[in-house]
Amino acid sequence: MERKEFLKRGFSALGLAAIVSCSNKSVDPVDTTETGTSTGDGTCTITATETEGPFPTKVPGSYVLNDITSDRQGNKLTIKITIQNKNNSCAALSGALVDIWHCDAAGNYSQYGGTGMQSTNYQSVNFLRGRQTTDANGLVTFTSIYPGWYSGRAPHIHVHVYNASGKSLLVTQIAFPEATSALVYAQGVYKNHGQADTTNARDNVFGDGTSTEMSTVTGSVSTAFELTHTIVVNG
Repeated sequence: MERKEFLKRGFSALGLAAIVSCSNKSVDPVDTTETGTSTGDGTCTITATETEGPFPTKVPGSYVLNDITSDRQGNKLTIKITIQNKNNSCAALSGALVDIWHCDAAGNYSQYGGTGMQSTNYQSVNFLRGRQTTDANGLVTFTSIYPGWYSGRAPHIHVHVYNASGKSLLVTQIAFPEATSALVYAQGVYKNHGQADTTNARDNVFGDGTSTEMSTVTGSVSTAFELTHTIVVNG
């Protein structure tokens, strides 16, 4: 079964990962609601739970990396994720394990391929996957590239958060501002693949809203991009 048909018929059961984009024009900071941002009075909103999708990282503890780029080409993206604990007045959660993974500029994932879901075979490589441990401020930072997209999904990053003992706390996804992605996909290594065919509103993951999953992305295609996002868990 081809990936597009799978997305139409079985996405709600398996889920895929949304993807993002970059372009050769400057991008002003995009005002978006960061996931789970504290209101300052000890209240915050738990981040939405989503599927891991069909391409989760195999043995994630083997990829303790800050720079997950490997040999992938694309606009540089610094990813800054803050984890907050709903059970502790929305305070920063230190010592949490944070795994992320996303596709490359052409919409392909490492560790998978050679099937109808993804024809290009990348089973023997591990690009764009990594794990970091949150610091005292609940922050992890990764160096990567702006994700590409694939048919049926909006641009996205997958995230799995565990506590320090390895207990799963949340599986979610991060969405991207569409205007920024459109700029990214109009240039460089993204250009041949073209613009994403699915908006956030029509995406099977984000279609019910992105209030706790939308990132803030700043920067430009001529320099680099930075993504900031807050994820709230029951720690």
